[in-house]
Amino acid sequence: MALVLLLSMPCGLAIGGILSETDRSVRSIVSGIVSYTHWPALSGKPNLCIFASSHYVEALSSNGPDALPYTPVIIHDDRDALNAECHALYFGNESPTHQLELSQAFHARPLLLIAEHNPQCLTGSAFCLIIDSARVRFSVNLDVLSRSGVRVNPDVLMLARNKKHE
Repeated sequence: MALVLLLSMPCGLAIGGILSETDRSVRSIVSGIVSYTHWPALSGKPNLCIFASSHYVEALSSNGPDALPYTPVIIHDDRDALNAECHALYFGNESPTHQLELSQAFHARPLLLIAEHNPQCLTGSAFCLIIDSARVRFSVNLDVLSRSGVRVNPDVLMLARNKKHE
């Protein structure tokens, strides 16, 4: 009976109910970063290309009670990323070197880069999530961000300096 009830629920509600607190935090932070980013000549939602290697694919791509400020596109490799119309890339297990190499293949197109596994944030992505058991934070590589071709609201950058944000 419970299975029938669960299957009859709208998909968004079912998905929203199974996301962990960390999943919701990652979704919230990534959504916030994207929503405060401006791409030149873009009208409408940007495409966030999410590598399938990410631990948070479901959290970042599922329909839930809150609308996403981006259109999720799941990609499996560099070829998928280059063929998709990506405005932002969300890296999973890809190394910082790989992040840098792939971003250079986009030939100076405006591109927001967010990494899940790049805690030092010294190269590769502009925004790097710092995920531990208690909270999710992020850091910013201003050098990468300044070369990205996108503009991010300064308030987001200030949040990266605040150790209390989640």
